[in-house]
Amino acid sequence: MNPYLERIYNGIVKENPCLVLMLGMCPTLAVTTSAINGLGMGVSTMIVLIFSNIIISAMRNIIPDQVRLPAYIVITASLVTVVDLLMQAYTPGLYDSLGIYIPLIVVNCIILGRAEAYANRHTPDLAAFDGIGMGLGFTIALTVIGLLREFFGAGTAFNITVIPDSIPPVAIFVKAPGAFLVIAFIIAIMNAVHIHTEANKKVEGCDGCCATCQISHSSPAAADSTCKDKKEEATKA
Repeated sequence: MNPYLERIYNGIVKENPCLVLMLGMCPTLAVTTSAINGLGMGVSTMIVLIFSNIIISAMRNIIPDQVRLPAYIVITASLVTVVDLLMQAYTPGLYDSLGIYIPLIVVNCIILGRAEAYANRHTPDLAAFDGIGMGLGFTIALTVIGLLREFFGAGTAFNITVIPDSIPPVAIFVKAPGAFLVIAFIIAIMNAVHIHTEANKKVEGCDGCCATCQISHSSPAAADSTCKDKKEEATKA
């Protein structure tokens, strides 16, 4: 796969910072009371993540190892200040909804984690695509969580009413426990799909060479029987 597309794919699916790596859970739980809040927080974090990755990657040979973490924080804080002021000027309603969580992007473990794990070791172009992938993964996760909480907890989607007033909403979804319930439900589905996929890979990955199998077979017929048993067990799993 193209390395640039791979970074985007990994950030959205394989290494989703919220649903796979379980990073940035504080804003995830706090601001996803609606889809718009989740989208706004995700886009803000993605912008900071992309530019911080580019700057840190470009300066990776200049920043001394002894002060690299403080340098990362200074770079991130400068970018967050710009984003904070722009949101305050152009999206005051969203800015008021997100509140303190915009400045807290400075210490978001996703930003610092990608700076240390990837941007500090790769070229600016790859670091930029890593930021795009991770930012999109975070944005999609927050938007989906916020949409589900808003739909079940308020009967709306992006502030548009979709459930009639005659059907009472489940208010717990827009409260703190609702965030845990929605995230747990999404992760349970992802884990179930992942387990099923891995089981299939173990069977499909068999090249038919029983000589390398750890199980000793007395005849080819016995080998075929054992392979069939393994496939049935994987299918049931």
